[in-house]
Amino acid sequence: MKYERVKNFYNGGFVDSTSADDLDVVSPIDGNLLATVPMSTADELNAAVKSAKKASESWGKAPIKERVQVFFRYRNLLEKNLDELTSLVSEENGKTSDEAKAEVDKSIELTEFACSMPQLVSNEVLEVSRGVECRTEHFPVGVVASIVPFNFPLMVPNWTMPNALVLGNTMIMKPSELVPLSVLRMAQLLKDAGLPDGVFNIINGGKEIVEGICSHADIEAVSFVGSTKVAKLVYQQSTHSLKRCIALGGAKNHLFVLPDANPAMTASNVTASMSGCAGQRCMAASAMLAVGNVDPIIDQICVEARKVVPGKNLGAVISKAAKTRIEDYISEAERNGAKILVDGRGAVVAGKENGTYVGPTVIDFVTPDMSVATEEIFGPVISIIRTNTLDEAIKIENDNPYGNAAAVFTQSGGLARYVMEHASAGMIGVNIGVPVPREPFSFGGWNDSRFGANDITGKSSIEFWTKLKKTTTKWNPEAGVNWMS
Repeated sequence: MKYERVKNFYNGGFVDSTSADDLDVVSPIDGNLLATVPMSTADELNAAVKSAKKASESWGKAPIKERVQVFFRYRNLLEKNLDELTSLVSEENGKTSDEAKAEVDKSIELTEFACSMPQLVSNEVLEVSRGVECRTEHFPVGVVASIVPFNFPLMVPNWTMPNALVLGNTMIMKPSELVPLSVLRMAQLLKDAGLPDGVFNIINGGKEIVEGICSHADIEAVSFVGSTKVAKLVYQQSTHSLKRCIALGGAKNHLFVLPDANPAMTASNVTASMSGCAGQRCMAASAMLAVGNVDPIIDQICVEARKVVPGKNLGAVISKAAKTRIEDYISEAERNGAKILVDGRGAVVAGKENGTYVGPTVIDFVTPDMSVATEEIFGPVISIIRTNTLDEAIKIENDNPYGNAAAVFTQSGGLARYVMEHASAGMIGVNIGVPVPREPFSFGGWNDSRFGANDITGKSSIEFWTKLKKTTTKWNPEAGVNWMS
């Protein structure tokens, strides 16, 4: 085992769990055991919440200009430790080194946005009548929780943590039990940056800890990123406990490919979208809607897909169970009449035979009712659904219950606009296969890809992480009285 047993983090220190129930943390790259992670107890969750609640008394009252200084230092520590963090993300998640570095770079950008919060939440003041003044102020919610997934061990934690903490909240974070190491290192960097004890806390665990967070009386807000099935449960349980909640679920992102699309640009973008991060991202291309005759573009996609090589420029999927599940989807589609143009099943990397790899897979002649067309596969697989018209393609996209992202490849501004207006998704790309908004624009889908108000990042997140107080004042009685005063 390369690392010691994973610890929890609260009261400003790393704490051994008393639980006897541990899970193995295995590197998808080669199958080697990295660490063990405890399934923590309810008492340990309570201790972490108590730590956060105590810290909130002083942290929430500190001026935001003081709070943000910690994150200027944290941002610099992320940059200083970029190589170490890149290696850790790659090791525990299976990403390529370039993908892991991009995740650290994105975490830096997210922190930079948080550092701009003093300018974004400056109070509004207006004289609404003679001698009468109204003002608004943002106040922290209190103790909040963030439940984060395996596919971005560092970036998704930094979707929530910097914004929530700069805005005066204290946080309980539950990492994925599959990838707990990056969040633990993040805690140490925050401590090194001068974050007061108890402001940020980590509790490891599984279903019981998630349910405990959702029902805990001292936690005021919960954010979640994961599958739609669990997102619904988290949202229902949290709101049933009268908490505010934003829960991001899964996706089935559709790419509209029109006959006038630029072949080279489309092929490279489609391939990168479906295979980047081994397809384990909620913005990955999963279904391609081939409108009319786009056979030359499909041929080029196959050429590009064959350039993506497991262990070289394609990372591993998270586990053996994930590899089996993804390959079963491909086999089922083949049995049901789809044609496998590029087959990624059975991928093995020399010297890393125990790694869990699936090669890029292109499946043609998929019908809208097949499981590969309707369900989230979460692997480097693209399913091609052929349609005669754009409206037929839009109907297929609209009928899908998810709504994270959609993209259109065309050289026609009018057709692009038509898709932008009619696709049922919260994030749209035009000739871009992964239309992730950059800060200050916020990340969030529609339909069964998101539950709750606001988005999880960017300006929209401010409303989720704060309470708005409105104050009306009048000091000079000589100003007179009217209906407003």
